[in-house]
Amino acid sequence: MKLVPMRRMGTRCNVIMEQPLFQHNKPGRCVTFAEYRDEGGFAALQKALKELSPKQVEQAVSDSGLRGRGGAGFPTGRKWSFVPRDLPGPRWLICNCDEMEPGTYKDRVLLEANPYSLLEGIVLASYAIGVRHAFIFIRRGYETATANLQRGITECLAAGLLGENILGSGFSCTIDVHSSAGRYICGEETALMNALEGKRANPRAKPPFPAVKGLWGGPTVVNNAESLANVPGIISKGPAWFKALARTPEAAGMKLFCISGHVVNRSCFELPLGMELGEIIEGPCGGMRPGSRFKACLPGGASTPYFSAEHWQVPMDFDPVAKAGSRLGTGGIVIFDQDTCLVAATLNLVRFYARESCGWCTPCREGLPYVVHVLETIEAGKGSREHIAILQDHIKLLNYAFCALAPGAMGPVQGLLNNFMDELEEHIDKQRCPFKARE
Repeated sequence: MKLVPMRRMGTRCNVIMEQPLFQHNKPGRCVTFAEYRDEGGFAALQKALKELSPKQVEQAVSDSGLRGRGGAGFPTGRKWSFVPRDLPGPRWLICNCDEMEPGTYKDRVLLEANPYSLLEGIVLASYAIGVRHAFIFIRRGYETATANLQRGITECLAAGLLGENILGSGFSCTIDVHSSAGRYICGEETALMNALEGKRANPRAKPPFPAVKGLWGGPTVVNNAESLANVPGIISKGPAWFKALARTPEAAGMKLFCISGHVVNRSCFELPLGMELGEIIEGPCGGMRPGSRFKACLPGGASTPYFSAEHWQVPMDFDPVAKAGSRLGTGGIVIFDQDTCLVAATLNLVRFYARESCGWCTPCREGLPYVVHVLETIEAGKGSREHIAILQDHIKLLNYAFCALAPGAMGPVQGLLNNFMDELEEHIDKQRCPFKARE
């Protein structure tokens, strides 16, 4: 497959190239404020403030089919529509950039390359919702991305694109950048709000939902960084243009896929939604490493069930991936070859989630360490068929956790049971890890 260079005015970067645009360990150069404006940056903001009502901006995003890029995939315009416009007091917008899921680094790449598309998207979203003060909640370790955002905010303020009376429109909006406390749970939207308020980062009960009662008791929308960075292109070029970027009529737009694992090119690519999994691996990823064969992958980050070789032709879009038994999630594709022990890989992932649990609810606090214990027992060659039944039970039981952390943690376990039961049984029947025996 030949990859054709593309350019999207007012967005981020070249979309797909013959060579990877970004290496996750070699960040590219950040676009300047002048370069962004020269390519049409902030034209969408100018158009919205001069020609469109807030409702029209919201409707354009709804019509575009944009779905949240942070993991849940909820329709962005629909989320905005839930905010009541008649309640007294301020409304809030939070950009969630607390990117701590293993295998996911797209927001860092985005902000190290171009923070301005996010800033413009935040102002457009704030205009649509009626927000005067927005926050960017960013992972503490993202120092370069944070510096880029702070510099961009200063430049936007000086140019009249932020602050009071933006572009003479009468609309005012400010943005603050807040560094996370450094825990995975802070990425859960209600725990994030508690953290932003200076409280312990535990999730909140729903209802009330954040759109009605969120940050400091006011209506609040929480959107992912990649989601908001898509808004300028939608307003500038229209919903039909955005839909046409996807590979299939059912999909809408592009997606940042961050690739890691046993492939030649481990990088971040912006690709059309609807490309098949195998097409991505054989195309921009450059295929499997020499001597490696594809065995499995996490299609959407560390909280998603594994795909096997049977899923090679699944279109990478929200609904097809869900129909195939997993989730598109954050688009973090982690690829494993034939020499990977998936019991050990799953154990490694569940250990992470057990450590990152906030301990607020019993299913998560007690259940995840027990799942770790069961997987350790199987990996050590001391497991029994009863342990398989225990894992199956815990997939159901951990759905009763207070938030999505524990059910997400069981995603790889579910994928292991659904697609690689033979590997689990081999560990148990032979009373050893067959992959360690090969070493």
